[in-house]
Amino acid sequence: MDMNDRTRVSDVMSTPLETIGAKESIQEAARRMTDANISALVVTAGSGCIVTQSDIIGAVAAGRDTTETLVGDVMTEDVETVTPDLMMEEVAAMMTMYGVKHLPVVDDDYVGMVSSTDVAAHLS
Repeated sequence: MDMNDRTRVSDVMSTPLETIGAKESIQEAARRMTDANISALVVTAGSGCIVTQSDIIGAVAAGRDTTETLVGDVMTEDVETVTPDLMMEEVAAMMTMYGVKHLPVVDDDYVGMVSSTDVAAHLS
């Protein structure tokens, strides 16, 4: 990566932000992710929560019913967030440090999502 690169989160983040309620089924979450070609949704109930493909796969692997299991049952809480002006190098370091693939972008409110796919595309 070019250390003089000044690419910011706002240059690569996914918008508009896709969201889902905690009381929706994980089947609905999977449908929305598939329709939007994304792998995570911000959960609107509460703050700092997302549901990812990995959360849903874990529930399915455990034999949970996708129509009965709610997003709130499997979501990841208290996720780290980033700001739109953060440099991509810092995002890559945060993802590595926290072992995550998605970071919601917050600027007073949720405005987007940056993923490991965004980081990989930036590095190529």
